[in-house]
Amino acid sequence: MHKSFTKSSGVSLCFGSLISVITMTLHPAGGSVEHIIRIQNVLVFSHSLGIACLPFIGFGALGLSCLLQTNSKTSLLSFFVFCLGLVAAMIAATVNGLVLPQFLSDLTARPVEKSIVNAIVSYGHHINVSMANIFIFATCVSILIWCVLIIQTQNLPKAAGYLGLSLLGFGLICLLLNVSFTNLYGFRIFVAGLATWLTSTGIQMIRKGKSENKHAGS
Repeated sequence: MHKSFTKSSGVSLCFGSLISVITMTLHPAGGSVEHIIRIQNVLVFSHSLGIACLPFIGFGALGLSCLLQTNSKTSLLSFFVFCLGLVAAMIAATVNGLVLPQFLSDLTARPVEKSIVNAIVSYGHHINVSMANIFIFATCVSILIWCVLIIQTQNLPKAAGYLGLSLLGFGLICLLLNVSFTNLYGFRIFVAGLATWLTSTGIQMIRKGKSENKHAGS
């Protein structure tokens, strides 16, 4: 049962990561109120896709945490921190990609002062940035814990742990160079790095599940 769970959660991790990359590829740049209304359908679709991938990534993260579980149960702490980040990502995607475009479309049917509309859009932007920061921080903390556990337990190849630490180091260098991960292009870089590590780790989980099933059957 545990071997099957390792394999299925690895597949889920890879699938969710792939969908997240597609989401960021489709994600259009923001702009004026008129621009947001004009690209409403694309915004709703891309953010709906982003929300849909979160349960798959969460299920994969659960499998990874179970695989790396030790007597200290630190891997479960990492899982809950990661879930906090996923919830923040869901809130950001809902507010920015579902609520805001539909809300602005409804405003076109009635006269509203532009200053009020701009204030509402600005408020939504600040929510989005705050949730993005929570997602980024929670994800980095989780990956740091997982990578240390991968290297310690060797339940997965150490290369997966060193890859994650390298990506975190690269992210730290970007921060020192004043790269913002909360704007669209910076967030795309972050998601690409995250998806790279999750996919590579998911592949290792699939391989481990397959190899253990073969040993069990022989």
